[in-house]
Amino acid sequence: YRPSDDDDLANFLSLLPPQVPVIVIGAASNLLIRDGGVRGAVIRLGKGFSQMTLLENQQVYLGAAVPDINAAKFLCDNALSGGSFLRGIPGTIGGALKMNAGAYGSELKDIFIEAYGISRDGKKQIFTLGDMGFVYRNSKQKDIVFTGVKLQLKAGDKQAISAEMEEITRKRSETQPVKSQTGGSTFKNPQGHQAWKLIDLAGCRGLRVGGAEMSTLHCNFMLNTGNATAHDIEMLGETVREKVFAHSGVNLEWEIKIIGESAS
Repeated sequence: YRPSDDDDLANFLSLLPPQVPVIVIGAASNLLIRDGGVRGAVIRLGKGFSQMTLLENQQVYLGAAVPDINAAKFLCDNALSGGSFLRGIPGTIGGALKMNAGAYGSELKDIFIEAYGISRDGKKQIFTLGDMGFVYRNSKQKDIVFTGVKLQLKAGDKQAISAEMEEITRKRSETQPVKSQTGGSTFKNPQGHQAWKLIDLAGCRGLRVGGAEMSTLHCNFMLNTGNATAHDIEMLGETVREKVFAHSGVNLEWEIKIIGESAS
C-alpha cells in the first residue's frame, strides 16, 4: 500500500483489521525478504513523505521517505553541520529512526528533537527522545509507522561540510563493497568487539553458501554474487554466526532485518 499522505495512512491503518501484520519498507537496503514472501500489509512511503523543510534555529524537518544521502545533501546546501554521517547510510530517514542509524562516530539520536508517526490503530503521535528509547542500532518503538522527524543541527561552513561528505564517500568506496549487491553491514558490533574482526578470525572472509558470499573487501558485508536465494543469504549468515561463536564465544546479532516466510 502506497499512502498519499499522513491522513491517507492514518485512515488505512484505522480500517485494517488488527490481526493483519504491518511491515514498512523504505529503501530495503538492510532488509532480507525470505523466498516465500510476506503475509500481511506491506506499506511503502513515497512522495507524500519526502518533505525536506528548513526551520528556525538550525532545525529541519525530514519526511520518512527521504533517502539519507538526500538528507545529507540538503543539510550541506543549507550550511548545517552535524548530519554528514547520513551520507554513509544507504537507507531512508524512516529506517534511520527505527534503528538509530549511525556511521563514523555519529548516530541519529545525537541530532534528534522529535519524531512523528502513526500507531497501528491509526492515531497520529509525536515522540520525544525519551519516548524513542534509542540504543545501539535500535529503538523501542516497534508498532509505529514513522512519517517524519525534526532534527537539530549547527551552523557550519558549506565547503567544509561538503569536504567531510566527500571524505565519507571516499572511505566507503575504499573499504566497503558499495558497488556490489549487498544489504550493507550484516551484523551489529558486539560490545567491546568489531564484528568484521570476529568474522575474519573465524575464517569466514570469502565464505560462500550457494550464490551468497561474505565480502573479501569487508567481511561484515554479505554479497549476492548473482543468483543467491534469500535462503542462501540467511544460511550463510547463520553459518557465520555459528563459526564466530565456536571460535570466540561471541554471539553475533543480525543488523539486517529478516522478514517473511521460507519458500517451503
